[in-house]
Amino acid sequence: MPDLIEGVDRGPVVLDGGLATLLEARGHELSSDLWSARLLRDDPEAIVAAHREFFGAGAQIATSASYQASFDGFARLGLDREQAADLMRLSVALAARARDESAPEGWVAASIGPYGAYLADGSEYRGDYDLDVAGLRAFHRPRLEVLAQAGADVIAVETIPCLTEVEALCAELDGSGLRAWLSLSADRGQTRAGEPLAQAWAMAADVREIAAVGVNCCAPGDVLEALGGADGPLVAYPNSGQGWDAVRRAWTGESAFDAGAVASWLDAGVRLVGGCCRVGPDDIAAVAGVVQSRNA
Repeated sequence: MPDLIEGVDRGPVVLDGGLATLLEARGHELSSDLWSARLLRDDPEAIVAAHREFFGAGAQIATSASYQASFDGFARLGLDREQAADLMRLSVALAARARDESAPEGWVAASIGPYGAYLADGSEYRGDYDLDVAGLRAFHRPRLEVLAQAGADVIAVETIPCLTEVEALCAELDGSGLRAWLSLSADRGQTRAGEPLAQAWAMAADVREIAAVGVNCCAPGDVLEALGGADGPLVAYPNSGQGWDAVRRAWTGESAFDAGAVASWLDAGVRLVGGCCRVGPDDIAAVAGVVQSRNA
């Protein structure tokens, strides 16, 4: 299997879409604070099936169901640290199994979501945390250590809303020897906390382990502005453009995801492209069609 970054050098690579929202669409109840991570314990086969569905649509990378997984979060289910670590490792194994069965030339990304995902209060879309850099490093370090040994091709550090968390994660990745991408959740050319994205790109540029930077879980129309000033290879996997009501735990509005915009993202240097929340297999199939035409 070729190295992921070498594969990107040969042309754009298709990411999957929103794993948790696909599971919701298939009838799974994900209203708990653990979101899709609960199914690692309760219904792992459903996760494999969702990964397979995205591969069948043309995705080349499966992103593990570890976005919301953390030691503190699993403790709420009564799991001890070793049980929690086993479930994090399982998330990568499930994605790898689906890859091996559906797209043997594909890759697996181990998802590291933001601190706000553990809080489950919508703060990953605000970045108004109660932790400083040291506290965020301490939160992320244990699961980074577990997922680093789980066999994924790359660590997907994603949906990061603020520069404080960027700084913490860059510090943890620096010197680790891991291969990672760093993806922020942007809003009209800024971090979700209202800070210059250029500062995030500058911090990432100093960390050799970060092989690509970009944005995810932002509105599709924000991608190009957000990536201005970032050096490639770039990552872009926006959500559907719908809003998330953290109180009602429900999506609002209509989808604005349009695969027709993918060509402009590729022209801007995007080499890892797909979708996030509410972007399903049909959308990824359309993205794959654009990428295939570009790679032909």
